[in-house]
Amino acid sequence: MKFFKYHALGNDYIVLNPAHFPAWKEPSVDQIKLICDRNFGIGSDGILWGPGPTEGSDYGLRIFNPDGSEAEKSGNGLRIFSRFLLDEGLVAKDIFTIQTLGGSVTTTIKEEGHLITVAMGKVSFTSNTIPVSGPEREVIDEKIVVLNRTFYFSAASIGNPHCVLPVEDISPALAHRYGPIIESHLNFPNRTNVQFLKVLDRSNIQIEIWERGAGYTLASGSSSSASAAVAHKLGLVDNSVTVHMPGGAIAIEITDDYFITMTGTVNKVAEGLMHKDLFDVNIQPKFSA
Repeated sequence: MKFFKYHALGNDYIVLNPAHFPAWKEPSVDQIKLICDRNFGIGSDGILWGPGPTEGSDYGLRIFNPDGSEAEKSGNGLRIFSRFLLDEGLVAKDIFTIQTLGGSVTTTIKEEGHLITVAMGKVSFTSNTIPVSGPEREVIDEKIVVLNRTFYFSAASIGNPHCVLPVEDISPALAHRYGPIIESHLNFPNRTNVQFLKVLDRSNIQIEIWERGAGYTLASGSSSSASAAVAHKLGLVDNSVTVHMPGGAIAIEITDDYFITMTGTVNKVAEGLMHKDLFDVNIQPKFSA
């Protein structure tokens, strides 16, 4: 059972090609959790399952979080999957389309796959689209109270939901403390990705990320896209923004109608074979209470 591992700015994914798993319609929740586990499995921030069926795009992709839930879209995952297609000789051109649950995107390969641009799509701030509870509206600069601390947030969707909270100072500790509570807050019926945003200047922002279904994350392409779009919507940045994260930086371009183009790096980590013992429930560790 062959696997491929890549990272995009420290956000790592396992790529599984369905052609190598004829007995699997898709990985089960338990299989996903086990593969992603950093002690008992290979370890990753998620699984990319493809190429698969598609309607109108060149390739189909499904994205699974480490908790077994399915993500609509991942900017880093899309860049990694694009590099995988190139490395495996599955794509013969530099520009192609990939279908996700969150819509189709266009990928452009640069620098032999080490740098990849993805046209992520148009950002929506509308509550019914994201979704955010309450009446239909643009969710901009609204109040939310978490653990007795008041934040102001804006919500956005670029095929998946995001909650962006501008703050004066950010840190991993801030994301760990408030991120999991905001992720599952009643405001967000499908849960949400969470970004704590610090504006550095008109061309640079810094974010800390708590990712839905994955937890604290070193980098995220969709989080970068949403955060840059929110900062622009609030009038804090211009159309070209570099998003700085613990894992590195992503370049974002924002059109006047909030169409996002993202450019970032990809690194291949490893490829190998998963042993059958990984999935043998009879030899899984047993823990006493």
